[in-house]
Amino acid sequence: MTKIIFMGTPAFSVPILEGLVSEGYDVVGVVTQPDRPVGRKRVLTPPPVKQAALDLKLPVYQPEKISQSTELEEIIALNPDLIVTAAFGQFLPERLLKAPKFGAINVHASLLPKYRGGAPVHYSIINGDKETGVTIMEMIKKMDAGDILAQEAIPILDTDDVGTMFEKLSLLGKELLLKILPDLLANKMIPTPQDEALVSFSPNISREEERINWNKTAQEIDCQVRGMRPWPVAYAMYQDKRWKLWDVQPVQDKTTDKSPGTIIFKDKHSLQIACGKESILQLNTIQPAGKGQLSVTDFLNGIGKTVEVGDVLE
Repeated sequence: MTKIIFMGTPAFSVPILEGLVSEGYDVVGVVTQPDRPVGRKRVLTPPPVKQAALDLKLPVYQPEKISQSTELEEIIALNPDLIVTAAFGQFLPERLLKAPKFGAINVHASLLPKYRGGAPVHYSIINGDKETGVTIMEMIKKMDAGDILAQEAIPILDTDDVGTMFEKLSLLGKELLLKILPDLLANKMIPTPQDEALVSFSPNISREEERINWNKTAQEIDCQVRGMRPWPVAYAMYQDKRWKLWDVQPVQDKTTDKSPGTIIFKDKHSLQIACGKESILQLNTIQPAGKGQLSVTDFLNGIGKTVEVGDVLE
């Protein structure tokens, strides 16, 4: 039986781990990030992969930094045939990459060489891409630069956000991995080098990138909002107060000559903002600072009562 070490952290990784177990592979160890404080009360919470591994009664390792950890020798001593990673979140030391007979492979949520890095799903939506996908590649020391074993594309719908795409790509990654593993373990696969001329990067989203630039078009801002939902969530400032924007919608067949960021229309159920290139954005779900998510109707009937046409979002 093939012995596999699985390495992953978020919910994206869970179906991939569960798929390996259900197909009868011998997962001898699961490596994930340490428990982290979550929420306003900072409750110490295990990552989703740890919880899944415990439910499956698999051994769990949680090194803060695997290359400098005491767990590294324990993991190598498990003598795996293969390492499978999926959104683990740490670089693997070369000793570990070379330890298994079949090396280490990664399930990455983009069509490499596009979007190497930690936020490929976010950037694919933010940039308005019509498709994304999953790449299974060999792991080398350079980030997401290994030879490609398999790829499969999937469309991005206008209604998709990071949450829905993570669910779709996770299942796609599981299916693709299980499809290629028999050939990989039989040495029947021929890896394809990545074209370095086509490389682009998707670093983790910075705080500055979360803020909306109203000079962008309404369509571009819609992509930004969906590309940051459900995390980290795009926001705008109104009179020095932060509004997180959870759902917006470009207004079709209507233009404005008002400056970007200006509130141009308000009634009991609608709040519209001028954007770049004379476009208009309707705000549908708003989260004011210190409050929960509110429909635009509830917002305007409550905390948003004082908002006026002509006010400016920044």
